[in-house]
Amino acid sequence: MGTLSLRRRLEPSLKIDIYEVKLGDEFLMSSLFTVAEIELARLALAWIPGTDLDVVVAGLGLGYTARTVLDDPRVRSLVVVEALGAVIDWHERELLPENKGLASNQRARLCQGDFFALVDADIGLDAGAPGRRFHAIVVDIDHTPRHVLHPSHAPFYTATGLRRLTRHLRPGGVFALWSDDPPDDQFRAVLSEVFGRTEAHVITFPNPLTGGRSANTVYLGC
Repeated sequence: MGTLSLRRRLEPSLKIDIYEVKLGDEFLMSSLFTVAEIELARLALAWIPGTDLDVVVAGLGLGYTARTVLDDPRVRSLVVVEALGAVIDWHERELLPENKGLASNQRARLCQGDFFALVDADIGLDAGAPGRRFHAIVVDIDHTPRHVLHPSHAPFYTATGLRRLTRHLRPGGVFALWSDDPPDDQFRAVLSEVFGRTEAHVITFPNPLTGGRSANTVYLGC
């Protein structure tokens, strides 16, 4: 999909170090903008009652979504599915100071794999436990359901693709998705075909680079 890079640089306007992930010429994530990645996990977990929760996070990135899942004491286990081994290596080497300890957390396993292929496979999302189901599946991989990192990802964002995902959810389980665009009526209609309850939350946050505010969207289905 392109050359992956992690870089640390001084942001002169704020006089702080920030960490950025790029794939080719595309920016995937910055430690300067993590509000929506954190809210992605919080909103998903807020929809789930009870304790002893088993969660999948698809897309590790800088680790803010996974860390927020583990901050919830109700979470019994977390499986993180990440396609790029280098990203897992960054966390194992603790190159990201705000999320040190994520790879060594006893409740978490960082697994290299193609999430979209695993959704379609009979073995499921946890190779160590074929057929295992989860209380929540939280996805932050592509820019949006329309702007994907690779054409092979596109079928996932259809009604057929999301129905395949539901095979890996427990009854009443939650699907959560991050998107860089405003709420998309077409994708919301797809969600409604598959899930009985759906929401799209617009997450706004300050943008110190522009002096204004930016926004992402979190989709939920249950």
